[in-house]
Amino acid sequence: MMQRRTFMRRGAVVLSLSGLDIACGATIFNVRIWPAPDYSRVTIESDAPLVVTHSFMVNPPRLAVDIQGIALNPALKELVGKVRADDPNIGDIRVSQYAANVVRLVLDLKQAMRPQIFSLAPVAAYRHRLVFDLYPEQELDPLDAFINQRLGLGGKPSDKPQPAPATAAAPEPDPLGELIAQRSGNSPPPSAAAAPKPVPAPPATATQPDGVDRMIIIALDPGHGGEDPGAIGPGGTQEKDVVLQLAYLLRERINNNSVKGMPMRAFMTREADYFVPLHVRVQKAQRVQADLLVSLHADAFFTPDPQGASVFALSQGGASSSAARWMADKENKADLIGGINIKAKSAEVQSTLLDMSTTAQIVDSLRLGSTLLSEVARVGKLHKGQVEQASFAVLKAHDIPSVLVEAAFISNPAEEAKLNSEVFQTQFADALMRGLLGYFAKNPPLARKRMVS
Repeated sequence: MMQRRTFMRRGAVVLSLSGLDIACGATIFNVRIWPAPDYSRVTIESDAPLVVTHSFMVNPPRLAVDIQGIALNPALKELVGKVRADDPNIGDIRVSQYAANVVRLVLDLKQAMRPQIFSLAPVAAYRHRLVFDLYPEQELDPLDAFINQRLGLGGKPSDKPQPAPATAAAPEPDPLGELIAQRSGNSPPPSAAAAPKPVPAPPATATQPDGVDRMIIIALDPGHGGEDPGAIGPGGTQEKDVVLQLAYLLRERINNNSVKGMPMRAFMTREADYFVPLHVRVQKAQRVQADLLVSLHADAFFTPDPQGASVFALSQGGASSSAARWMADKENKADLIGGINIKAKSAEVQSTLLDMSTTAQIVDSLRLGSTLLSEVARVGKLHKGQVEQASFAVLKAHDIPSVLVEAAFISNPAEEAKLNSEVFQTQFADALMRGLLGYFAKNPPLARKRMVS
């Protein structure tokens, strides 16, 4: 008993989660858990703001949260059964009526965590939300995740390699490739017999170590996710689901292609159904030093009439049209719906999403967008025949040509059906792949001195 009292006193903090008066007897009507490699999120949705006290114990790691002024109800009890066995961060959740008007949640954690607890005001379809974001103490590095993904491919040759011409210049040394070779233990000394490579070996005069190649890295950014469903079609299709499926298809194609002997590899900013803030998407692409970023979305409008695909690039000035400005404003609200801890993240968000765009980046983005648009036109209708421009937050990686692709209008019933069609998804992924290859045919990737520390 004494141990428990000591535990609850240690670091206990009362959180003022809203400037509004706290309603007595608030009703909990929905709970959700979103496991992800970067962090796990628990969301409790109620009809009025909640107030909590919380404390964290390190050994074993667990978080205790007392919600004041409520009674245990079936919705809260559902939390227990929503913990997935493959959640990398949460082992178990226990829920109990700790006192007459206090419900206690105890989250048993799988590793040392940095919990953030905050509230979100009503927005879109959501009412009041109490959010627990559980970040591992050992932060996951996107570069490590990408290296592990590539090592998981086993260094297999491409199904359809594109050999480099005999007269092609040797690729530039790539520190990222060197690090991958070292970690895989497959980097032989120069005198060793040549090991199988995903692409033909460079000429003997190359300064590149044996077994190391220059990769072309494409950052794929499936929009929305987790708490943020994106646009929802009249039949209930959620944008976050169809763009994730499209990203899977495009990733497969990228990983099976190469450009002039340089293998292509896809890095996804999210690989499952969880929320990734806009600034984190930008940071991830920069951390792996992607050559390009393609953000995938499905358009929506107030009426069911609009149709067709669109491609957008960043604008240093005003938007190219009122429709482009409206679209950027809509997509930039993803953080409000998905939910970020503004107090903890505001400085980081602002520094990442400052408009640091350069003229060269925008010119390259327009070239990429134009090539993609010409290929997309072969598989369906275009909403606009040219690349539009506006201030999209997710395109603000100043050193990475970036475009946002709206595959179709999910608000149009016919196009919603297309987005759910395996045939259309395959055709669209093929078109994007042709566009990427066409872009690199005219715009060879720049030499990269990738930072791996």
